[in-house]
Amino acid sequence: MSSPTPATPPRLEVSGLTVTFGGLTALDGVDLTVGAAGRAETVALIGPNGAGKTTVFNAVCGLVRPTAGRVRIDGLPAPASATRLLERGLARTLQGLGLFAGLTVLENVLVPVAGADDAVAAATAALARLDLTADAATPVDALPYPVRKRVALARALVARPRLLLLDEPAGGLGKDDVDGLADVVRDVVAGGCAVLLVEHHVDFVMAVAHRVVVLDFGRVVASGTPDEVRTDPAVEAAYLGLEAA
Repeated sequence: MSSPTPATPPRLEVSGLTVTFGGLTALDGVDLTVGAAGRAETVALIGPNGAGKTTVFNAVCGLVRPTAGRVRIDGLPAPASATRLLERGLARTLQGLGLFAGLTVLENVLVPVAGADDAVAAATAALARLDLTADAATPVDALPYPVRKRVALARALVARPRLLLLDEPAGGLGKDDVDGLADVVRDVVAGGCAVLLVEHHVDFVMAVAHRVVVLDFGRVVASGTPDEVRTDPAVEAAYLGLEAA
């Protein structure tokens, strides 16, 4: 009899994640998965300001040390250093973009793949994917904010990640740009990359997410499909300060 095929682990598995800063508990036993059985999907992490969403990202990326719990990427412990994330197939955007002023669009996008044999080809493809080819030689700080957001996303995609973390990607964008971003996220997932996003733009979340995880005061208070979460009384309590039934 042949041995059973080993189960494919999730792209990201967060188990019992607890983070404390002094006497403050920022995260309290958070559990979530992205890309169960290795599949590509979009999971949205939502909640009011201060709920702990960005702290989850920082713990996954090795920027804060968990007090308890574990983070695993493709079944293996996440690296303790953020500098090793790309080699594990994980890329991330930042709320503050993190672009290098004075460098061109192309030079910014080249940063994660500098030294790779196909760096220029990969960067050129990422620019084309985000409709940035015409801006390749433009200093990034000369561009309007929505275009700089696309540059940051192109930089995250240039290394062809298997897991992409998007930190408020729709923040500061108008409706047309948000609609275009939704198309990009769907295209990324269709190409086999799983996405975890933090976002306050609820319409965008409901349009792109397969599953939604809701944080409040560092704890998961709801999890499910967009429709399930939309009608969960705990979500109403988290956002409106009401007591859930």
